[in-house]
Amino acid sequence: MGRIAALLYGIVAYLVFFASFLYAIGFIGNWVVPQSVDVGGAASPFGTALLINVLLLGLFAAQHNIMARPAFKAVWTKIVPEPVERSTYVLFASLLLFLLFWQWRPMTDEIWNVQGAAIAPLLTGLSLAGWGLVLASTVLINHFDLFGLRQVYLHFTKQEYVPSGFTTPLFYRLVRHPLLLGFMIAFWATAVMTVGHLVFAAVTTVWMLFSIQLEERDLVAFHGQAYKDYQKSVRMIIPLPKKGPAPESTAPAPAASEPPASAPSAPEPTAPEPPRGTSPSNQAAARQRTQPIAGTRSLLAETRNAKPSSVEATARASRNPKRGPGATGRTSHRVQAEVKLAL
Repeated sequence: MGRIAALLYGIVAYLVFFASFLYAIGFIGNWVVPQSVDVGGAASPFGTALLINVLLLGLFAAQHNIMARPAFKAVWTKIVPEPVERSTYVLFASLLLFLLFWQWRPMTDEIWNVQGAAIAPLLTGLSLAGWGLVLASTVLINHFDLFGLRQVYLHFTKQEYVPSGFTTPLFYRLVRHPLLLGFMIAFWATAVMTVGHLVFAAVTTVWMLFSIQLEERDLVAFHGQAYKDYQKSVRMIIPLPKKGPAPESTAPAPAASEPPASAPSAPEPTAPEPPRGTSPSNQAAARQRTQPIAGTRSLLAETRNAKPSSVEATARASRNPKRGPGATGRTSHRVQAEVKLAL
């Protein structure tokens, strides 16, 4: 199949799908469409209607489950070109839906009817919200990839198809299958529940719960441990709190050379004051010689476990009032010697 033909085929398949999706909304809600779950259709005895409806639903379910399996795709893509495999799947599913809409047998005995009650518009709104959740969920996981348009477009533009990675956006952080949850809400939220509507909702719900098992087996095989962890932390279909604690974030341990964050830093050593009576020139010389003391914190830190600092001894000696002017030279030489010793 040529690139242009594949692109046109994918577009047609998508349009058929979208038409079936819109018709399904009217079919379930008994809105607008000429034939719905409770209106129109050929009249049949209860047993015949039940059998036909269940067979129609079973045919749709079988197509979905068989054609979605990797083993089937491996064989199927030897017949159907790989770029249009997804579009073909979507087209077959959509045509089976139209067959179901056409051949459905209404079963109009009522299970409940709350029309006219205050809850009726709430149920209608809830059903529409379910359909909205379905559509939004497809967008979150790449709507056009799910329905085959991305594949045929990439083929048309000569780009390699790469499957979408595993992500859990928005609703997928609450439940693992928000798309199927949306369908269930849309099917069950109704002001008038007839036997036919109940059969449709019950059979499709059981089928979706069964299909989840098959789908998740494939997802584990494809994504591995990432999906297993997702299964442990997020519920399958009911948005309850997480089954397990979220993975703890671990901060990297500090390097061995780094002090603990709570350890106080050592005070910056200060140079001792020259003794009283020292001449200005000798005071300047003493300060110049002792200047390295204030800037050698890292070197002095190596000696903090030793005996009292010689600098401190020099400072105590310099404060001795008995020393006179003659001690200035001795003091400066001693300071120099003590600094050398400390360093």
